[in-house]
Amino acid sequence: MLNIVFLTNSWLTSFNQPGLCITVAMLLHYFILAAFTWMFLESVHFYLALVKVFNVYIPKYILKCCIAGWGIPAIVITLVLIINKDFYGNGSLSKSHPYSNFCWIQDNTVFYISVVAYFVLIFLMNTAMFVTVLLQIHSVKRRTQKTTRFWKQ
Repeated sequence: MLNIVFLTNSWLTSFNQPGLCITVAMLLHYFILAAFTWMFLESVHFYLALVKVFNVYIPKYILKCCIAGWGIPAIVITLVLIINKDFYGNGSLSKSHPYSNFCWIQDNTVFYISVVAYFVLIFLMNTAMFVTVLLQIHSVKRRTQKTTRFWKQ
């Protein structure tokens, strides 16, 4: 959906409808945040599968993942819309290319908080999960090598 909204964005902007532009910008923002959130949920699943291998039963796990994956971005979008719906709108990459219009977040502060900071937070948490999984795999490998050496002796 992110790709579809992104590819149709400039075409939909050409209709010069403020409501349509706000909707397209909101959908683009939502699907970007949803992609980041699902990326984080994949790292959590990776952690659970490789580090917490045993006794990891989470009731209604898929339902909880879906609520988090689609709900957290919806909360962010709702907050932005509640604060000011005019944060979304029609922008242009340059005045010399009038056909480069697009619907996106118009306020830099909102962009940096709701997209860049969100991404940085997800990236840091994914990095922490990745390092934890690598350390776990390394410790398992080291224990296996020690056991193998012991039995060979």
